[in-house]
Amino acid sequence: MSYVQKFYISDTHFGHEAIIGLCGRPFSSVSEMDDAMVDAWNSVVRPSDIVHHLGDFAFGGAAHAKQIFRRLNGRKILVLGNHDVDRAGNALPHLLELDWDQEPRHTLLTSDGGERLFLSHYAHRVWPTSNKGAVHFYGHSHGTLDSVGMSRDVGVDLPDVTFTPRTFQHLKAALPGLATYVTA
Repeated sequence: MSYVQKFYISDTHFGHEAIIGLCGRPFSSVSEMDDAMVDAWNSVVRPSDIVHHLGDFAFGGAAHAKQIFRRLNGRKILVLGNHDVDRAGNALPHLLELDWDQEPRHTLLTSDGGERLFLSHYAHRVWPTSNKGAVHFYGHSHGTLDSVGMSRDVGVDLPDVTFTPRTFQHLKAALPGLATYVTA
């Protein structure tokens, strides 16, 4: 049995043509963007690995979301983003039909390598067990918010993410609060 790795990513916006211009993504078309992100994902994620996707998975409708989902390696967990829900905040039905490893939810408190981790699509100033050393990963801001303390954006548009799911250790290394972090 091989070791299972965990990865984190946000804001793929598969199928979302306007996101290319809005975020200055280096692609000439949606199909080029989608193919590049699927290739990047599958270059690091094995079928048994776990990927926590922190929202805004796909924008191209039910058929497109299903087609992309099937192409991606790994067991996938969705933390809902603003484009993954209806006006009432309920998960879009076509996303619920995908074979997620867990039911999609708005936030998730989990752990990686024995360290507590709070996952949300949105940046929080404080989060569960933040005063006890928990790390917070978020998306939504597409790299426009500075990381604070033990929290950071893990969206595809970040220079150290570059459209590829990243491990906890990779992402944690860039936390601004890491140098001053003391276990409470």
